[in-house]
Amino acid sequence: MRVRDWQDILEDVVESDADPNGWRAVAGDRRGGPGEDMFLGHPSAGVYQLKTFAKNPREVRGVGSRVARKVDDELDPLLPTDDAGGLFGVNDGVDDEEEAKSRAKSLETVLETHADAPTTPDALFEDVMDALDSPAFGPMEYDMYDRPEELETLGDTFEEADELLSTELDDLIEESDVGRGFH
Repeated sequence: MRVRDWQDILEDVVESDADPNGWRAVAGDRRGGPGEDMFLGHPSAGVYQLKTFAKNPREVRGVGSRVARKVDDELDPLLPTDDAGGLFGVNDGVDDEEEAKSRAKSLETVLETHADAPTTPDALFEDVMDALDSPAFGPMEYDMYDRPEELETLGDTFEEADELLSTELDDLIEESDVGRGFH
């Protein structure tokens, strides 16, 4: 297992050829320290674990790793289904002004269509993610004040990776001097 910067892990997710709406996520407070834990999973792309913290209000730092090559029968029930309480999306930004205009026009069309027709929140979300050409989106189980049970179980399942990532994140936190307030 290779520990890398959390942005590099998200880059792997963005660049994967996996079906964009097949991703699922579980996230919450980090066990035993400041920050958050997150698992991103896709049946064909595998499972990624991220540990992050806010160095200041505009800067997030963290580490991550790919912890499984695929979502097997043991992992599948730990990742949320379409009826989860939340949704998430990853966006890789735009390269130039023309692409930004094109995506904005697509988004405008989606919003106009949904405003004029009966729809569901999930349908709107999926169409918005498609219009933005999101490389990864789907259901998410998230608790900003605690840890969802699935997050605990995933942490225990990948205990060795969890401990290694926690150690690396603790080193980042110490180097960042976040215990002394924002810089």
